[in-house]
Amino acid sequence: MHQPDYPVDLTNCDREPIHQLGAIQPFGFLLALSPDWIVRRASENVGDMLGVIAEAMLGTHVSDYFSEEAIHTLRNRLTLLRGADAVERVFGLPIDTAGQRAFDFAMHMVGDTVVLEAEASALEPTSDTASTIRAMIARLDMAGDLPAFYREGARQVRALTGFDRVMVYRFDQDGSGTVVGEAVRGGIGSFFDLRYPASDIPQQARELYIRTPFRIIADVDDEPVAIVPQRDERGQPLDLSLSVLRSVSPIHIEYLKNMGVSASLSISIIVEGRLWGLFACHHYAPRRPSFERRSIAELFGQMFAFKLESRERKAMASYETAARAASDRLLAAIAGDAELLDNPEFLGEMLRSTVPCDGIAIWLDGRMALSGETPPPAAIPDIVRRLNAMTGGRIYATDHLSALLPAAADYADRAAGMLAIPISRSPRDYVMLFRQERIRSVNWGGDPYKPAHYGVHGSRLSPRKSFDAWREEVRGRSEPFIDPELRVAEMLRASLIEVVLRLSDSAQEERRRASERQELLIAELNHRVRNILALIRGLVRQSRDPAADAAAYVRMLEGRIEALARAHDQITQDNWSPAPLRRLIETEAAAYLGGRASRLELAGDPVLLRPQAFSTLALVLHELMTNSAKYGALADSGTVRVDWRVDAEGVLDICWRERGGPPVQPPTRQGFGTTIIQRSVPYDLGGRADIRYALAGLEVDLCVPARHIVIDDAHPAPDAPALVPDPRDSAAVPKEDRPIAGAALLVEDSLIIAMDAEDILSALGAARVVTASTVSHALAEIEREEFVVAVLDVNLGSETSLPLADALQARGVPFMFATGYGEQLQLPPALEGVPVLQKPYTAINMRRVIAQILGA
Repeated sequence: MHQPDYPVDLTNCDREPIHQLGAIQPFGFLLALSPDWIVRRASENVGDMLGVIAEAMLGTHVSDYFSEEAIHTLRNRLTLLRGADAVERVFGLPIDTAGQRAFDFAMHMVGDTVVLEAEASALEPTSDTASTIRAMIARLDMAGDLPAFYREGARQVRALTGFDRVMVYRFDQDGSGTVVGEAVRGGIGSFFDLRYPASDIPQQARELYIRTPFRIIADVDDEPVAIVPQRDERGQPLDLSLSVLRSVSPIHIEYLKNMGVSASLSISIIVEGRLWGLFACHHYAPRRPSFERRSIAELFGQMFAFKLESRERKAMASYETAARAASDRLLAAIAGDAELLDNPEFLGEMLRSTVPCDGIAIWLDGRMALSGETPPPAAIPDIVRRLNAMTGGRIYATDHLSALLPAAADYADRAAGMLAIPISRSPRDYVMLFRQERIRSVNWGGDPYKPAHYGVHGSRLSPRKSFDAWREEVRGRSEPFIDPELRVAEMLRASLIEVVLRLSDSAQEERRRASERQELLIAELNHRVRNILALIRGLVRQSRDPAADAAAYVRMLEGRIEALARAHDQITQDNWSPAPLRRLIETEAAAYLGGRASRLELAGDPVLLRPQAFSTLALVLHELMTNSAKYGALADSGTVRVDWRVDAEGVLDICWRERGGPPVQPPTRQGFGTTIIQRSVPYDLGGRADIRYALAGLEVDLCVPARHIVIDDAHPAPDAPALVPDPRDSAAVPKEDRPIAGAALLVEDSLIIAMDAEDILSALGAARVVTASTVSHALAEIEREEFVVAVLDVNLGSETSLPLADALQARGVPFMFATGYGEQLQLPPALEGVPVLQKPYTAINMRRVIAQILGA
C-alpha cells in the first residue's frame, strides 16, 4: 500500500528537510497573497511559468502579471469558499489578455492569506463532467453486492485516470488495511485481498487524508521546488496542508520506489466523517492526469463514498430493525416474568437472533447460569471482577478475551470473544455473550512483525523494502462485534436495567394486555384454521371417485390443493389486495400445462379480482385446465382461448373456448370437477356459469358480479412479452453461443460505451477484454498481447482507428469496425470487405458479426 506524506511539524521546523518546511511538486506553481493581493511567497519555478523569477515577483501586485479578467474571475470564485478546509477550482483560465497562457487554478485560505496554485491546462476536449459522473454512478448502482461494488469503483477510477493499478483499500478496526477491490493492467500481478499493517499509513497521515481527500505524485524522480522565502514576517512556514501541489516526504518517495512505483494517486473514501479507506492508484511510469480529470476522479470518490454509506446504512438499518424486533420480544417476555432472567437457555435463544453468539452466561445477585459454549464456571467470577474494575456500567466488547484476562487463553477455543451487558447498577450484574475462536489465515503484504531498523532518515521512520505476500494464521480471536451489534446491545442494556428496576404494577398491566391481544390473535387464527381445514376436508370428500384408482385420486386431490395454494400465494404477494385475472390464468397454465401453455390464447381488459373471487376462480380454472389436458383440446393438438371483458355495469364476463381437440360428448355422470365449474361461481360469488358440450369443443361462460371486480386503470394489458435474459450476463448466454475463445481488443474513446461493450464481449466468451481509447495505446497493446478478435470504433475524437487495421492484418487478427454514422461511413478500398457494426452495441448484433469474422 502506499504511505502518504505527513503534515508539517511546526515545532521542529529548523531540523525538517525542505520537503517538510515547504515545497511543491514541479509541474505547477504556487503564490501566497496578502489581502491586497500582494505576493508574499512564491515557488521557485514560478519564473518558468510566467516569464519572471520568483524574487522579482515577491512584493508586487498580482495585477502586474495577471489580466484584469483573470483576477476578476479568481476573486469571484473565492467568494464561494465555505468552511475551514474549502478549496475552489477554475479550469482553463487565461492569465494574459492575449489568452495564450491558460492555467487550471486551485485556491484556498490560510488565515487571511490567499493560497493560489496553478498548472498549465491540458489540451483535452471539453468533457461533460455531469454526464460522466452520472453514468459512472449508474454503473455503481448496478453492482449487486459489496465485492462487485468495490470492483466496479476501482474499474471506474482506472478507466478515468489510466493508472496501471487501482485498489479499493479499506481500513480495519485495528488500523491495518485490506485491498477489497482492484482493477489492474494485465501482467503485473494482483494485490487483491492483501492486508497491510497500520504503520504503513500512520494516524497523522490519515487525519490529513480527511482534510485533503486527493493527493497525486506525478513522478517519484521529480525534484521538489522550494517556497521562497521559507518563512513569513513572524518566522512561520506556510501551512501547505490543503495544497494540491504539496511536495511529499522523502520517506514516502523511498517507499514507492521500493515498490517499483513511479507515480501514485490517492482519493479518500470518507464515510460518516471518518476515513473508511482510499482509492490507491499506482503507475509504473510517470503519469499526471489533467487537473480537471483528477477533479472528476475526486468527485467520483465522494459519490462512491455516498453510495457506500447508503449501502452500509441500508444493511445496518435492516439488521437493526430485525434486532430491535427481537429485543422487543425479549424485553416484553422478561417484563412479564422476571424469573426468565435466570434462564440462560431462554435468553440465549432470544439473544442469538439479535447478537449472534455461541454461548451465554448470566451473573445475577452472585448467582450464575450458563448455556452453550462458555468459559468454565470457575472463570466467570474472575471475568465479572475484571469487568467491574473497568467498564463503569457500560457495555464492553472484545474479540480477544485473553488480552483482558491472560488466563482466558486456556479456554479460547470455547470463548475467545465476549460482549458484556450490565443489567443492574451496583453491585453490577451482567449478561455475557461469548463467541468461539475463529482460526483464519491473513495474507499480509509483507511481514508486519519484522523488527524496525534505522534508515537514512534516522529513527523517525524507515519504509519497508519487502512487499512479498506473507501469510499469518490468526488464533485466539473470535469474529469481532460490529458497530450495529454494539448499538443494539446498548439499547438492550438500558431496557434490561429498566425492566430489572421496574417490575411493578405497570409491568403486570402490560402482561394482562399482552395476554388479551394474544387470545384475540389465537381466536382469529383458530377461526381461519378451522375454515381452511373445513375446505380441505370438503375437497377430500368430494374428490373421491369409486371408479378411479388411488394414484389418480391422489393426483387429482393434489392438483386442487396446489391450485388453491398458488392462488393464496398470489393474493398474499399483493398484501391480500385485489390481484390480476391474467396472472391467475397464466400461473395456472404454466404450473399445470408446462410446455403446452403456449397453446393457450388470452385476451381481455386489465381486471383485478378481490381475494374471495380469486380463490374461487382458481379452482374453476384448475378444473378447466385439467379436463382440457386430459380429455379436451389440450390433450390433442388443439387450442384454448380465454376472452374476458367488463360490461357497462362492471360485470365480468369470461368465455372459455376449446377448438381443435377430439369430438366432445356430454359426460354420462357429473363429477366433483364439473360441479365446481357449474356451481362455484353462482354459489360463492352470486354469479352465473354456463357449460355447453359443443361437438367442436367445450364452451364455458362465467359471469362474476361487479362487487368482486376492480378495474386496473393504472396498468394496461398488452400480451406479456416473453422474458429475455440480459445478454450481457454470461450465465444467461449458452456456451454454444459464445464464439470468442481468448483475449479481445476493444478500441473505443467513450468510457461508458466501452464499459458496456466490455460486458458484452465478456458474455460472448472473451477471457479478457483489453480496452484502448487512442491509436497509440491500441498499437502498444497489439505489440504486447495476442488477440483473437478486435472491435475498432472508427472515430476516436481527433483521429480514426484505420491505422490499426494494418497492424491487425499483419498479425492475422480478425477485426470489425464500429460506427455511429450509419450507412454514411466510407472505408478505403483496401478495407471495403471488413464488416461494419452499427452502434449502439448489442449482444445480438455483436455476436452476429463476430461469428461472421471468426467463422463460428
